[in-house]
Amino acid sequence: MNERSRYLAVVPAYNEEATVGSVVTAIRDGCPGFDVLVVDDGSTDETRRSAELAGARVIRHPFNLGIGGAVQNGFVFAMENGYDFMVQVDGDGQHDPVEIGKLIETMRDDPQIDMVCGSRFLSKDLKYPSPISRRTGIHIFAFLMSLLTRQPISDPTSGFRLFNRRAIDLFARDYPHDYPEVEALLMLHHHRLQMREVPVRMFERGGGVSSISSGKSVQYMLKVLLAIFVGLFRRRPAVEAGGPAPVHAETGI
Repeated sequence: MNERSRYLAVVPAYNEEATVGSVVTAIRDGCPGFDVLVVDDGSTDETRRSAELAGARVIRHPFNLGIGGAVQNGFVFAMENGYDFMVQVDGDGQHDPVEIGKLIETMRDDPQIDMVCGSRFLSKDLKYPSPISRRTGIHIFAFLMSLLTRQPISDPTSGFRLFNRRAIDLFARDYPHDYPEVEALLMLHHHRLQMREVPVRMFERGGGVSSISSGKSVQYMLKVLLAIFVGLFRRRPAVEAGGPAPVHAETGI
């Protein structure tokens, strides 16, 4: 990281008019070196207008692609526009933009790290309110991902993440859809990229509707477990840390 590095904050948002404006404002105030891109994933409310009024650039999908498609669009934008670092911040107010500094400091201290993930479970002093069913699912995924990646992972579903250029290039070309956070960790491991978690503060969502309601928790867990299983057998080119981004034979990119 140096003074010439370019930073992008990507805010995926679906019907988040109540919160996206304050999220954009908090990022711009707390991290003035970041450009802010809101990916409006086919919202039917005033999400786009709220984001633009707060000073963000907005890409709007004509229909809802899901969180994976929205975030991948952010990666593509970051790659095509030459950004060196990209942070993902949810548009519902759960993530505290003040904590972006922790992610940056962690990556600055160790240039070998390709992704820094904010964890709501690493610190006993930072309590995150969530239903027991959701916490149970997260802890199950954490156990599995720790086993598969051979490193401790406490919060595999966190969407509060900072990526360097290698990770940006990887995920711009290949990023899981539906509920991508867990499978993205597996992808990172397969490509031999490095990640680290840091404790951060998170809040309850400030608006909109979660895609994972209490009644869908079991369905969500089964889908993620299936994605993990499929990901284990999906062939991907392995690259060494510090090497070039992988090339896909079928596309040439």
